[in-house]
Amino acid sequence: MELLPICILVLSFFIFIGMGTPVAWSIALSSMLTILVSIPNLAAVTTIAQRMATGLDSFALLAIPFFILSGQLMTHGGIANRLIQFAKTLVGTLPGGLALINIISAMMMGAIAGSAMASASAMGSILGPEMEKEGYAKEYGAAVNITSSTMGLIIPPSNVLIVYSLASGGVSIAALFLAGYLPGILTGLFLMIVAALWAKRKGYPTSQRSTLKQVLTSFINALPSLFLLFIVIGGIVAGFFTATEASAVAVLYTLILGMLYKEIKIKDLSKILLNSSKTSAIVLLLIAASMSMSWVMSYENIPQNLSDVLLNISDNKIILLLLINLILLFVGIFMDMTPAVLIFTPIFLPVIKSIGIDPVQFGIIMVLNLCIGLCTPPVGSVLFVGVGIANTSIEKVIKPLLPLFIAMIVALGMITYFPQITLWLPQKFGF
Repeated sequence: MELLPICILVLSFFIFIGMGTPVAWSIALSSMLTILVSIPNLAAVTTIAQRMATGLDSFALLAIPFFILSGQLMTHGGIANRLIQFAKTLVGTLPGGLALINIISAMMMGAIAGSAMASASAMGSILGPEMEKEGYAKEYGAAVNITSSTMGLIIPPSNVLIVYSLASGGVSIAALFLAGYLPGILTGLFLMIVAALWAKRKGYPTSQRSTLKQVLTSFINALPSLFLLFIVIGGIVAGFFTATEASAVAVLYTLILGMLYKEIKIKDLSKILLNSSKTSAIVLLLIAASMSMSWVMSYENIPQNLSDVLLNISDNKIILLLLINLILLFVGIFMDMTPAVLIFTPIFLPVIKSIGIDPVQFGIIMVLNLCIGLCTPPVGSVLFVGVGIANTSIEKVIKPLLPLFIAMIVALGMITYFPQITLWLPQKFGF
């Protein structure tokens, strides 16, 4: 096994990160330094630039800026309030009612908007003050908001699952989208159980029971927003359009819906488009840099070498899955989700296939691992958003976060070792 390329890649990446270099440039520069070992200077520079450009030359990637735009339209279009009112009629009377409302609303909002940060921002801004007014500790509200917002990255439509499809060499996006439903809902249920037990122990208040009329009214108000999921996923599964075409349909639908709700005006579109462009540029630059690193690793046979190391440690499926989960949990602490998926998918996929794990199941396992990373310091972007909106500190949020982390890890263990949780729906639809 050739250690020099691996050492240069890992050490240079962490040195650049330690110097405060943006993640995308740290990935690209460490990739270039690694390839300098094998090819001349000018060829190395041009090859990295070329691989960054060709890495974005994919029709499937067009779905990402479209879903980001539809998420921005959802955030500004009055969707969150309607989802919250619907969730309130369902679980408001249970222990920790407002916390459960936060979890259900964040799951629905995250799924519709396709963004954990958008969900954390919307739910934290709307429900955070209301929870505090009702006597909930702001740290508890922030912890619930932070963890539940990541579920939208598993429940489709999900940009991260599209990125995984690209990194894995073409795993069906429709199969990944269908596979995300049960794991996302299961994890959300575990979060709700922990949140309810914590709230009951602390004696937090509950809401009054809703009448059937209130339930139906809130459901009808939320139905047009929820219908987007049916259009997007139903259209893809039925074969009416691809994931990319579905993302464009989502933009058109959310724009019309926001205007019908009179929450989006023509003058708001310039700001929405600008915010979407900024977010898309950041995500696509990360993808471009990560694709160059993936190519460098492939050129230097790094995935094959690391796969051999893992398989030499053990050929037991249970042990290998546990080891991969531990590595991904560690990676998620220090690396953002998109580059982590693009870099580690080619490394672990050969191992996963060799022990008979379906790539669709592994995609969900990987994304859930990295969702947990989004809630952990020092790089957890959703953690920082949730803490900032709640106007508290990371140190104070850690205590109520820990039992919610345990709930997510228990769900991860079930999804890892019981593949039918992930694969049942795709198999039912013939994927």
